[in-house]
Amino acid sequence: MSTAVTDISSAKGNLEPEIRRIFEKQKAHALTLRRSTAAERIEKLKRLKQAVLDRTEDIYKACANDFRKHPAEVDLTEILPVVMEINDAIRHVKKWMKNKKVRPTLMMLGTSSYVRYEPKGTSLIISPWNYPLNLTFCPLASAIAAGNTAVLKPSEMTPHCAQIIQEITAEVFDEQDVTTVQGAVEETQLLLAQPWDHIFFTGSPAVGRIVMDAAAKNLTSVTLELGGKSPVIVDKSANVKKAARNIAWGKFANNGQTCIAPDHIYVHEDVRDTFVDEVKSALEQMFGELTKIGDNPDYCRIVNAKHYARLKGILDDAQQQGAQVAAGGLHDESQDFLSPTLVTGVSGEMRIMQEEIFGPLMPILTYTDTQAVIDDINSREKPLALYIFSKDRDNIETLLNNTTAGGSCINTAMMQYLHGNLPFGGVNNSGIGAAHGAYGFKEFSHERAVVEDKFAQSQLFHPPYNDFTRKLIKLTMKYFV
Repeated sequence: MSTAVTDISSAKGNLEPEIRRIFEKQKAHALTLRRSTAAERIEKLKRLKQAVLDRTEDIYKACANDFRKHPAEVDLTEILPVVMEINDAIRHVKKWMKNKKVRPTLMMLGTSSYVRYEPKGTSLIISPWNYPLNLTFCPLASAIAAGNTAVLKPSEMTPHCAQIIQEITAEVFDEQDVTTVQGAVEETQLLLAQPWDHIFFTGSPAVGRIVMDAAAKNLTSVTLELGGKSPVIVDKSANVKKAARNIAWGKFANNGQTCIAPDHIYVHEDVRDTFVDEVKSALEQMFGELTKIGDNPDYCRIVNAKHYARLKGILDDAQQQGAQVAAGGLHDESQDFLSPTLVTGVSGEMRIMQEEIFGPLMPILTYTDTQAVIDDINSREKPLALYIFSKDRDNIETLLNNTTAGGSCINTAMMQYLHGNLPFGGVNNSGIGAAHGAYGFKEFSHERAVVEDKFAQSQLFHPPYNDFTRKLIKLTMKYFV
């Protein structure tokens, strides 16, 4: 394998031709990969998996340097999902690649038909900073399984993780197969200007619109894994202790910097006080005494000063407009530290209810009328996730039937991401397309329809349109109409 690292940081002034060179090299190689076998793709996936495992200690250090992430959390949220995704592709890619036979319709009697899965070709994978390895290598596994080339563009906000990604890809792949391009806005814009066959982007809806606009110029297909304000409903029938524990973990893992994290919580009035107490208890079980959480190595940090300032501004705005901090609220600008914070008395005018929080702030809203909750959810953009905590099956069905979201969990949180046999993705503002397993394979594949004539009589309908042909067409129309 080539050990040359594609580092274009030294090519300032020559960025555009260097990126174009990389694209043209992969475009030429993509034609060869159309004929790649399952065994060849599996061999690449195995090399990628082994390289990730071999660099485990380096990954721990990179995540610690970028946002003080605990090694156990790195195992659970970075390395394990990547290994699971690769293992799934290794086990099933041969099956996924097989032609899918399709039964003929009445009009197609006498033909044989099937769907052929072909690589789209060249792909660009733009990944975010919150789970840098997970959200880079998981879509890469799908791209490789489907037979594509790939250029990876990791986030510049987690530079240590981006460097590990670059080193791994340089170690495992030739540049014509997979390479990593580092940089910031300028590099990303130049990458987006190329006529890729597919772009897979994970990030905010605002940047997703920019990516989609750039893709439209070349009619490039896209997968957009975005975000939004994912609501949680805790009704009065719920197991409040269990709900609080699951929601606290989902909200505050990775310091709340998760696209599918619970954003805001609707809690029935009858269980609201109990819920708040149980969340506090769950936090103490996870992180110890809340006033000393800043000393706990299990609790990571906001990624940088910019995002810390944004979150602190959201909290300040809520308090200035009358919201109360029911727990937490501790902060240290020098460490980009903000403790798990429960906020009550919030209203729709506050930034905390208008912006995706993406941090350790948990607004809690009290309700009595389920329809009012449904109306509030439906008045907002369609979320990436929606969580329901309830023992009332009728209420669960009412909420599912009258709302929409990319995915949902009942009596747990965030598990939909880890379920490799389910599609993971958003809807409209929260995303387009799906990832994971067979769904990810299909995102990077073109489903080519093939019809082969065996003994069909379609020529009977060809011109000249004499009396016999016209009668036959009329009889056919009469039968189908």
